[in-house]
Order: sequence, then C-alpha cells, then structure tokens
Amino acid sequence: MMNTYPSKMIEQAVEEISKLPGIGKKSALRLALHLLKRPEAQSLQLAHAVVQLRTETKYCPQCHMISDGDLCGICASHKRDESIICVVEDLRDVLAIENTGQFTGLYHVLGGIISPLSGISPSDLTIESLVARVASGKVSEVILGLSPTMEGDTTAFYLTKKLKEFPVKLSTIARGIPIGGDLEYTDEITLGRSIVGRVTYE
Repeated sequence: MMNTYPSKMIEQAVEEISKLPGIGKKSALRLALHLLKRPEAQSLQLAHAVVQLRTETKYCPQCHMISDGDLCGICASHKRDESIICVVEDLRDVLAIENTGQFTGLYHVLGGIISPLSGISPSDLTIESLVARVASGKVSEVILGLSPTMEGDTTAFYLTKKLKEFPVKLSTIARGIPIGGDLEYTDEITLGRSIVGRVTYE
C-alpha cells in the first residue's frame, strides 16, 4: 500500500473515508478515485446528503428513533398498537424487527446498552424516558428486544427493576437467537419467530 498520494486532497479524502467502519485505506482509496471518475453532480449530491444527515437529522421525542418530522413514522401511525413497546438498543434493531413484518407495536430506542467496561451507565441511555412512557398508563406490555449478550442481559435486568412497580407485562424475545449474537445479523425468519414466541421475562 502506497504511503504517499499524488494529491493532498486525495490523501485527505482517504483519511476521512477510512475512518468509516469496515473500510481500510485501500478501500478508501478506491472509493475516492471512484468519486473522481463520476460526474461532479453525483459527488456533490453525496456530499449534500451527508451534510443534511448531520445537520438536519431529528430524533423522535417519544421513541428516540431517527425522524424526519415531529414524530417518527411508526409512532405517528394509527395502525400501530400503542399498548405494546419493544425496547431495543438502536435503530438497526428496529429495522431488523420491522423487516420480519411480525411486530405491530411501538418501539423505544435506548441508544445503547449498559456496559461498565465501555463507560456506558444507565444515565447515558433513554431509560427514564421509557419509565415515563410506562407510567402514563397506556402501556400493557414491554418487550425487551435486546441482544442476548452479557451487556444485553444486564440492561434487561436493570429495566425489570425499574419497571416492576408498574402493572405491565414484561417479556423478552424467545431465545431462538444464538447467545452472544446480535439482532442485526439474525435472519428474518428466526427473528420473526422470536418476536411472535416471546416469553415472560423473569
């Protein structure tokens, strides 16, 4: 891999692109050169989309998912069951569950999971917002849709302690998902069956 570049601008582009997950310097160079070969309008369109993503992205005040409006499309839909909330780590998990077509309730995005080793504590997550939603009295069931990892189980245990005073059913997705796996990489059939066959959390 060459350590010098024919242009300082290419070098800067490679440095920034290689900061993206899963992209090394070689792939970053290929992408940078590809952008140079494409019509200028396409590159500017990409740049504009990235700037908009960073400057105009909103978060739903109810579920904390990325939203274009005041409420995300799921929270604003009259076709969703407002009495059931599925708690997930991040947006990728929402997309994974939605792709199964098996869940018709609402979501609550925690923005991470409790992980002392990574410096993530309960106060860093949207847990208090979840408690407020449950306290409203409109929720009858909370599904803990967290990955079956040590951190995921720790977060689930903490949430059960926070919600035990409320008259809601607490369930977790069935363990058809392998222990130590991530929801994001689980096939849709397994994930869909796990949602339908959820069990009471104990």
